[in-house]
Amino acid sequence: MNTELFTITDKNRDTPAARAAVQRAGNILRAGGLVAFPTETVYGLGGDALNPESSRRIYAAKGRPSDNPLIVHICRWEDLAPIVREIPETAEKLGKAFWPGPLTMILEKSDRVPGETTGGLSTVAVRMPSDQTAISLIREAGGYVAAPSANASGRPSPTLAKYVEEDLGGKIEMILDGGQACIGLESTIVDLTEAVPTILRPGYITKEMLSKVLGEVETDRAILPEGSDIAPKAPGMKYRHYAPKAELTIIAGEEEAVVRRINELAMEAERRGYRSGVIATNATLGRYRATLIKSAGDRAEGAETARELYRILREFDEAEVDVIWSESFADDGIGQAVMNRLLKAAGHRVEKV
Repeated sequence: MNTELFTITDKNRDTPAARAAVQRAGNILRAGGLVAFPTETVYGLGGDALNPESSRRIYAAKGRPSDNPLIVHICRWEDLAPIVREIPETAEKLGKAFWPGPLTMILEKSDRVPGETTGGLSTVAVRMPSDQTAISLIREAGGYVAAPSANASGRPSPTLAKYVEEDLGGKIEMILDGGQACIGLESTIVDLTEAVPTILRPGYITKEMLSKVLGEVETDRAILPEGSDIAPKAPGMKYRHYAPKAELTIIAGEEEAVVRRINELAMEAERRGYRSGVIATNATLGRYRATLIKSAGDRAEGAETARELYRILREFDEAEVDVIWSESFADDGIGQAVMNRLLKAAGHRVEKV
């Protein structure tokens, strides 16, 4: 299959060529095909959410387990009611506060949503992205686009179209290139079918932000660092995610001890002939000795680390490093989402020093 690529920027977004490309992409989705597209979080792999065959194609293209539910993307608030049994007050409050944006809500599904899209569950995950290309595509596609991240299952999610092409080129009909995703981590997922709203995946919308709107909000203990041996409530979170090709280990502790230990490990790797990688911060970037050293930004700026993490993991793959060590990051605010992804990418390998 030849995968068509079209680039949409702020400069050409309103041109006839760009509008025609989005319309063509929408027609592909209506016909049961697959289109990768930018969102503010990461690139999504879109199919018709109400077409069981489209969802099956998404699973096949990604190599994704079929019990891992897909998120349904909508472009208007009024499109939520037809695909859920009811809209609780909590959903109305969150929608008013955070939609369009990087928040996914889990609700009881209506019969319009096939089980192939929801991984066989009676619930459906829904979000309304803020990216303008995504909104235009969803509208052209008929209003309901199922879209997990546009990567091969288990790999770091793509924040650039070139990584989509790397993983899925030749497997899908079209890629809309919208440049680098501005957030860089997947949406926050909150389950509204529980007695107390529960975060099943941390993201840019933090627990503190949700609590200001809803009051009491819980976090699924399985997604916390100390809960790695607990079965997660979200089926997709039980699978290996975000992993680079090289083995990744997080080194946690005071800065001096972390730098010293990573340098010891990197020197030993070099003696064995291995190519090594280090995920550092701006403050520690010049203190490491390794084959490839990447900064995840200013330690105090969690949003910057979130935006850069997946790109860094992909660049280590491109450099063909054999082993990677990463500093640990703050586990609060958006830092919780960063550490959640980093821990899963490392297979929960953490060395404390």
